[in-house]
Amino acid sequence: MNQPLTDFITRARRLFVLTGAGCSTASGIPDYRDTDGQWKRTPPVTYQAFMAEPATRQRYWARSLVGWPRFGHAVPNGTHHALAALEASGKLEVLLTQNVDVLHQRAGSANVIDLHGRLDRVRCMGCEQRSGREELQQRLMAANPGWDTLEAGIAPDGDADLETDFSAFNVPDCLHCGGLLKPDVVFFGENVPRERVAAVHDHLQRADAVLVVGSSLMVYSGFRFVQAAAKAGLPVAALNRGRTRADELLAFKDERDCAEALAPWLGATSTIL
Repeated sequence: MNQPLTDFITRARRLFVLTGAGCSTASGIPDYRDTDGQWKRTPPVTYQAFMAEPATRQRYWARSLVGWPRFGHAVPNGTHHALAALEASGKLEVLLTQNVDVLHQRAGSANVIDLHGRLDRVRCMGCEQRSGREELQQRLMAANPGWDTLEAGIAPDGDADLETDFSAFNVPDCLHCGGLLKPDVVFFGENVPRERVAAVHDHLQRADAVLVVGSSLMVYSGFRFVQAAAKAGLPVAALNRGRTRADELLAFKDERDCAEALAPWLGATSTIL
């Protein structure tokens, strides 16, 4: 094992883990940023554009229709399983993820806060009814025959790298009230619900160390918790390739592949209790 990471995890009794896109790349889900923290692709749709522009919703849901099958069937990798094993050992205070793929839960993690929501759920912006994304997939395909056969590369948040004429794409409304449907995730330009932020801070106050896994922390919604931890005097370490926004706050950074670095904890949790 890499000694700094081993010692850091061993010393912690209530470890606060914050994860990002680097956890899921080995599951076939791309990330947005390079090792310098810069965008590798066009930034995702904003909340303001999605809510205000029918054309933006057509483009989003068309690309989502094409990308959802591969995203929705992605399976957890070694990083997810190792973190689930750490939780099973009683090591974790909480696992806070910036990802929306639910792969931590599929790997067996139970004490998870989905900071940016879950892509497997759909929210009506009118009546607040929640429904399953797979259910909406069937409605999208029924309303738009042939779109599911289009070929496109998978994109980070369950959509696809597809560019075409979206003007004829039919976007279903809420079955309950006819309202506008939106993925139950926090878009860029949208605020994380206050009660979710409060719950994260409660866990942070009970933690004795913070480990960032697979995140550059370039998005402030996650970075602020690392700032708060450092201000409170908690040791913070990162397992991430390349630059992070919190580099100057870190006790150390391990730049190995996440799954490789955490692999020793799989099946070895009895050694870290």
